[in-house]
This record gives sequence, structure tokens and C-alpha cells, in this order.
Amino acid sequence: MARGALPEPPSRLRVRDLCSEALSGVLQRPGRSVLTMLGTVLGIGAFVAVLGLTATASGQIGEQFSLTRATTVHVSDRPATEGVAPGANPPTHFPEDADRRLAGIDGVRAGGVWWAVPGAPVLSGRPNGANEGTGLTVLAATPGAVAAMEPTITAGVAMDPFVQRTAQPVVLLSQTAAKRLGVSRLDAQPAVFIDSAPYTVIGIYSDVRRQSGALLGLIIPASTALAQFGNPGADPEHAAQALVATRVGAAPVVAAQLPLALRPDAPEAFTVVPPPDPHGLQDKVASDLTGLFLALAGICLLVGAVGIANTTLVAVLERTREIGLRRSLGARTGHIAAQFLTESTALGTLGGLIGTALGVVTVVAVAAARDWTAVLQPATTLPAPLIGSVVGLLAGLYPALRAARTDPLQALRSG
Repeated sequence: MARGALPEPPSRLRVRDLCSEALSGVLQRPGRSVLTMLGTVLGIGAFVAVLGLTATASGQIGEQFSLTRATTVHVSDRPATEGVAPGANPPTHFPEDADRRLAGIDGVRAGGVWWAVPGAPVLSGRPNGANEGTGLTVLAATPGAVAAMEPTITAGVAMDPFVQRTAQPVVLLSQTAAKRLGVSRLDAQPAVFIDSAPYTVIGIYSDVRRQSGALLGLIIPASTALAQFGNPGADPEHAAQALVATRVGAAPVVAAQLPLALRPDAPEAFTVVPPPDPHGLQDKVASDLTGLFLALAGICLLVGAVGIANTTLVAVLERTREIGLRRSLGARTGHIAAQFLTESTALGTLGGLIGTALGVVTVVAVAAARDWTAVLQPATTLPAPLIGSVVGLLAGLYPALRAARTDPLQALRSG
């Protein structure tokens, strides 16, 4: 340097110039830039959609978890077979006053014993119409069990304690059974024939809140069924069961008390099935969905990172002469590295923004299609574009370092 000459100012690269150069590099080949961003778009979109759909589905589990199911307890009988003649059905463990014992438990709204009558008796609306009721199910039930089923009576009345106590030959018909047997009016006291015995129709129901199997058959008093057809079957299909309707929140406590209330001397004779815990179900579903789809989102992000790294490396190789020219004009290695890092980060950020938008649209579209309430957590949605930036930054590290280490003389000669 000549004496008195001013020192050359250090080479600088302003942020504005850096962003301008990076934008020019991205827009120079728009088609390739779009394909490069595709992996990041898919990864971030899957990430946002997974978290949003998981939160939305979890919320729907709490709403869709049936209040009826949450207030229903089932009790199965384990009939003893010792001392029972071969081919005979063992007696049930349920006591005769099961309805009263169940109603005495705090939190029980209604409860009783029911079973499918074994033998599939022939049903008919006439004495000789043997095939009219083929396929209909005959259920034996106490008044408490009928009350727990909560049938929607469209004609007549439901079963009361009197018909149970006196073993009356009466029947409740489902709407399906009534149509099959030709019963439409009750003012003439119509009767249906079960195994050739007449039963007076006292009511017709169109729906039941519990025990949907009753919708394809009819219900007779449990005492009448015992007198006419004997004990319930020993097989699970025909074994006696108790149906209990509880108040909201009382099902777990009621389930624990049922065996002792029914048979203090033999509580082990019953199997109690309480309703599943909705919170446990919700957590399990959310955990399974999150684990599965986040793995897919991670794979998409990995593919996006590899795509950005590959494209950035190709750009470095294609722009070797440009790198050499910049170095010869005073650009530092840090400036070259910063330029390519900014380009890869810009690609990742843009992919993250587009992916986040697509993820949000997906969640809203799915929720709207299923009449759900879309749930999007800001804590997971807002940082999503930043994840794309980090992916782009990490993917551009190696190509940027390689560009920075390019020898300017060799770069100019190779160009």
C-alpha cells in the first residue's frame, strides 16, 4: 500500500442486499424452487393437519360419547351347573325382587332383569299363522328392565309391576313386530300367539334408548316367560342379564355396588360391565392418532430437507463462476455462505407458510364436512412456519459451507 493511501474499507454485505440476492436466486428458477418447497409444504401441512385433526377429533369424542352409554351398566349372570340335569337350563342367580334391590341403590334410575327366551318360539298374529313372526326375537323382562330400556311408546302402555307379579300373558310389540304381525290398533285388544299361546298386546314402541335388540322383537313379562318356557338359557346368548340406567356420573359407583346388592351371599355370581371411561378413550385415541401422523409428518419434513439440500447443492455447482466472481470482487466466505443459507431458509419459510395454510384449510374442511367444531391450537399452528425455516436452514448448511470454501481462481477457470 502506498504511503498516504487510505485503507480499503472492509467488504460488507448489508441485510437488504443479502435478502435481495437470495430472492433473486429463488426466483431465477421458479419451477425448481416450487418442486424444492414441495417436501416442506407436505411436511408442515401434515404437521398442522395432524395436530388440528387430533385436537378436533379428541373434542368430538367428548361430545359424541353417548350420554346413554355413560349411564348404562350391564350385569351378566354366571348360572351354576352343579346338580342340574343334563339338557336342563340352570336357574338364574338374580333374585325375584331384583328390581327392588336395584332401585334401592343410590344413583340408579331404573333397573331390572331380561333375557332372550330360548327355543325361538313361533310368533303369529293368528292361531294358525305359524310363519308370520319368523325371525322376531322374544325378550323376557321385568318392569324395571323395560323402564331402563326407556321405550318410546306409540300406542298403549308399558309394562307395570302388576303384570310381573301375576304373570299375565301380555306383550309389548316393537313397531317392526307389529307390522309383521298385522297389529296396528289396540282398542280391540289384539293378541299375538307365541308357541300357540295367546298374549294380549298392551303396547307398541317405536324405539328404545337402551338394548337395541328389542327393536326387532317383542317383550313379555319375565315371570310369564319363566312359567311358560322355563329358566333362561345357560349359553351367553340366552343367559339372564340385568340392565341398569344410572344418573349421570353415578355409573362407576353403582357398578361397584351391584353384585352385593343383588346377592350379598354370592356377589361373585355376576359379571358387571360399567361404561368405559370417556377420558381414557379420548386420551388413547388422541395418542394413537398423534403418534401415527406425526411420524408421517416427520418423514415428509425429512424428504423436504433432503430436497432443499439437493437443490441448494446443485445451485452451488451451477453458480461456481458467480461465486468466483463475487470472491474476486471482495466477497468474504461468510458472505457467500450467508447468501446460500438465506436462499435455503427462504425456501423453507415459504414452504412452511404454504404448508401451514394448507393444514389449516384441511382441518376446517374436514370439520365442516363432518359437522364438527374445528380445534386449532395457536401454540402449535403459529410456530409451524418457523419449523419450515429451521428445516431450510439446516438443509442449506452443507451447500453453503461448500460454496464458501470454493477457490475463486479455480471457480473462474472452470467457468
